[in-house]
Amino acid sequence: MQRIPLILEDRPINHSLSLKDTHSLPEEDKSVLQIWGRASLHGHVKISGAKNSALAIMAGALLCPEDCRLSNVPSLVDITRMGQILSALGVKLERSGDTLDINARHLEQSKAPYELVSQLRASFFVIGPLLARLGVARVPLPGGCAIGARPVDLHVRGLQAMGAEVHIEHGIVHAYVSGSGRKTLKGAKIYLDCPSVGATETLMMAATLAEGETTIENAAQEPEVVDLANFCKAMGARIRGAGTNTITISGVPSLHSVDYSIIPDRIETGTFLVAGAITHSELTLSPVVPSHLTAVIAKLQDIGAKVIQEEPNCLRIVPGRLRATDIETLPYPGFPTDMQAPFMALLTLSEGDSVITETVFENRLGHVAELNRMGADIRVKGNNAIIRGVPMLSGAPVVATDLRASAALVLAALAADGKTTIQKLHHLDRGYENLEAKLRQLGAKLQRVQEDVEVEETLMAQSKITAPPL
Repeated sequence: MQRIPLILEDRPINHSLSLKDTHSLPEEDKSVLQIWGRASLHGHVKISGAKNSALAIMAGALLCPEDCRLSNVPSLVDITRMGQILSALGVKLERSGDTLDINARHLEQSKAPYELVSQLRASFFVIGPLLARLGVARVPLPGGCAIGARPVDLHVRGLQAMGAEVHIEHGIVHAYVSGSGRKTLKGAKIYLDCPSVGATETLMMAATLAEGETTIENAAQEPEVVDLANFCKAMGARIRGAGTNTITISGVPSLHSVDYSIIPDRIETGTFLVAGAITHSELTLSPVVPSHLTAVIAKLQDIGAKVIQEEPNCLRIVPGRLRATDIETLPYPGFPTDMQAPFMALLTLSEGDSVITETVFENRLGHVAELNRMGADIRVKGNNAIIRGVPMLSGAPVVATDLRASAALVLAALAADGKTTIQKLHHLDRGYENLEAKLRQLGAKLQRVQEDVEVEETLMAQSKITAPPL
């Protein structure tokens, strides 16, 4: 197999980022996505590897001083940024197709670069492995989508319980293990005030090399947490209870080389299931893990679609008449907050009144105004969105406000009458691999153009409109 220095693409076309240049971040993409709606979709969708699993597992590779090979790694902007962060820490990375080789043998740098961490919340995960390997870590407070407060106090309190000294100065989290000799974290009993995925994953990674036993209670139960635990176990970590609310980690002195495949992305799967429902199209999707989608499938069936398990790793959606339902987002195994926006797009065209209650993030309803611009009838009161179904949406210029909101606008545009133009595509590129190509293969009519081209087309169209007679 040919080996090439890792260059991860933001998209299959346009600019690329080399991990060797940790300061060359892309300018915000000025392109827009034009979608002509009401096209019938049909065919098969190949689901990519889970973004949120891959990001945590890439950080987890810092725990191992030997080669780690990851397969089914999606090509996304967020993966690029995490790779750049690891490279800045002295890690060697190579990519061939969807395979990523990581070698952290020469991990020496304990400070993650601000200009990268500030753009990717998942980058904060490196604080746990850095502390476990080096006994010291300096990581800026993270960035990411502006969907609400996601403090790192649970991470910090857990690391402190394991013996780390932690303080924050000028936006940098400084953590270190004091004492002479080998600076090793100590096992501890940790209770999380809320089942934070990030805190659970950070503390689980830190505990793999700690002395003694660590117990995390009220732990997150998401499939991505289980995937990270399985990755660590494949390297020799001793972890029990991942996928339940209590995880127990017995520390080991070191971890070894591994070859590991990332699970399929359940949020991408859910998004394409909604695409089938909203366009009244029959689609098949694989590879998937149906048990990761129990809440999503149940709500789709409430709304009127049929979801059939064709094979152990393959689902087929059969559309039906859309009807209203109520949704409340909750930690896994409840309905995922990442599917709230896509389902809101679907409910705008469902007969009757629906209520969506967002309990996970307080600022995750920014897409409401954009959907209303397309003719939806949505009112917001606190963390509730009341959706009255309408017969049809109309294409319009809209702006993506975050990653999952951008997916909701794409879904709405696929069902809308006329052309929709979506701006701020950098959100979309963070979380969906080859989305446009996959939709085009199913029969969708869409294209990405530079924003100035869109403006020029609009002016040309306006110039063709004759003035009414005086």
